[in-house]
Order: sequence, then C-alpha cells, then structure tokens
Amino acid sequence: MNFEFANPEFLWCLLILPVLAVLRGTAGKSASIIFSSVAIAGEAAKKSRARAGFLRFLLTLLALALLIIAFARPRLGIGYSEREESGIDIVLAVDVSGSMAALDFSDRQKAITRLDAVKEVIDNFINRRPNDRIGMVAFATNPFLVSPMTLNHDWLKQNLDRVEIGMIDSNSTAIGSAIGMSVNRLRDLKNAKSRVIILLTDGENNAGQISPMAAAEAASSFGAKIYTIAAGSKGVVPVARMDDEGRVIRARDGSPIYGGRMNSEMDAETLKKISEITGGKFYTAENMRELEKIYNEIDSLEKTTAKLKNFTSYEELFQWFAAAALAVLALKLLLVNTFYRTLP
Repeated sequence: MNFEFANPEFLWCLLILPVLAVLRGTAGKSASIIFSSVAIAGEAAKKSRARAGFLRFLLTLLALALLIIAFARPRLGIGYSEREESGIDIVLAVDVSGSMAALDFSDRQKAITRLDAVKEVIDNFINRRPNDRIGMVAFATNPFLVSPMTLNHDWLKQNLDRVEIGMIDSNSTAIGSAIGMSVNRLRDLKNAKSRVIILLTDGENNAGQISPMAAAEAASSFGAKIYTIAAGSKGVVPVARMDDEGRVIRARDGSPIYGGRMNSEMDAETLKKISEITGGKFYTAENMRELEKIYNEIDSLEKTTAKLKNFTSYEELFQWFAAAALAVLALKLLLVNTFYRTLP
C-alpha cells in the first residue's frame, strides 16, 4: 500500500496557520479602567480567564488544517502493477539499395523482397521494445532519416511502412554514412543505459564520404554498440522487376513481380570489423527464419531492465478530512452557543 497526496501543493497553505497563531497572541495596548477602590480591581483580576477564547481559536485552526489537507487530496494506493523499463536507445539502420529487391527470402507461399522480409521482422522487434527510444535510418547512395528517436512506436511503424526501394538513389550503398547519421541520433541523448545501432545491409560500401571503419570508431567513442547483419545469399539470386524510378513493380495482391536474376555480393569482413570495434556482434541471414532468430537474439542481449511498481488503484481519503473539518466547526458552534456563550 502507498499513501500520497494528489495535489501536494496545497499543503504549503499549512504554513499560514502558525502565522495566524502568532498574530492571535500578539499583545496590544494596555487597557485602563477607573475604579473607586484598588481592592475591587484586585478582586476582578483574580477571576480573569481566557480559556474559552483560546479553545475557540484552536478549533478554528484545526478546522482550517483539515480543510487544507482535504484540498491536497490524500489517497491510498491499494493495488499496483509491475512493468519493466530498459532505457535503451536503438537506431535501426536499413539498406534500401536496389539489391534489396532480391527475392531469395521468398517461400513457396509468398514472394517477398529482402526489404519486405526486413520490414516485417523489424515491425515485430519494435513491438517487443515498448519502453525504448527507437529511431530509424534508411540508406543507399545517401542516408535518410526515417524517424528520429521516439517512444511513439505507432508513428515509427507508420514511417517504416513507407520505406521502399527507390525512395532515395538506390544505385550504391553508403554504409559509413549510415553509421555516421545513426551515431548523430544517439550521441546527444541523456539517461540512456545503452546505445545500440542495428545495421542491416546486403552489399558493400561503395558510396559516401566517411569510411565504415572511421564511422565505427566514432560510434565506439560515444559508447554506441553496433550489431551488423549481412542479409541475403551470395551468388546469383532472383530479383523483382523495377520501374524507371528504381521502385519494385508489384502485382495487384502486393507481391513483387519476378524480374530476372542478379549477382549478390556482400562485404562480410567489413561488417565483422565494425561490430568488433564497437563491442557488438556480426550475423548473417540467408532466409526469413534466420533473420527472425537474429533480431530475437539481439532483443534478448539488450535487456537492462528495472522493475517499477505503479500504483494503479487508489482510495480517495479527502472526504474524511473534509468531514472532520465540518465536525470541528460544528463543535465550535455548539460550544460557543452553550458552555462558552458570551454576553452581548
């Protein structure tokens, strides 16, 4: 159980009560009365009492204190739920070059491009990380910021849906530039227990003004860990047909249309060195099952959780303090009109 005030700022008003008490006790000018005999004055002084006035004032202060506490809304937490927060910042860097149109991740039921498979797996990965800030960078000839770091994962997934081959020049692959942009997204963030980049590509670095090794060194200096994934099979693989703008041509049901075959090459050595420099891991995925397994493993590796208790059910107590204040005021009125009644 947990006791708290919903509006604790009202409790500052309690500081007014001691001030009222001090002002009440301040002595004024001495009064003087003319008596025909000093003996009469002495006799009157012996019988002077001020207990009634003090009690009335004390009851007034008590009623005010109870009302102030009632306004502060005291409440009792009678139930709680536990949740886990990891506080990890993650950038998903995804290759959208033309080679991601390869169809080697397809199965007998459905034809999909490499990028289609990656988007599906990433969508599931995001669902499993509700308490992490996640951003996304797409890259081909140049890097492109799909989403800044955010906890609004619904908005992130909407932007993920719009990621397609051809959204930027897809004729080459700038791995170093993609890492550089990802590091820039992470370096200024505070209170992160871990900074992670998950970089997926099916090619080799052949564009950009920063080398992958230099970018990895920069990532390491900012405490960012890079997991690298080489996606796809090497050699000759089937590929989807592309239009003049470099976009995948699809059938009415959304499946990509077969467009021939292409040669697939990737620079596994460079990806391996990138992960080694930053303390991450290197993976290869030649099919959908392996890709899902990789993201599941990264999800399990990057868990720095802390259990938090959230009190979700409260019992309001303000009415009891308000009722007590009214009872005190009623008692004061009763005493003023009975035992401590004053003459006009």
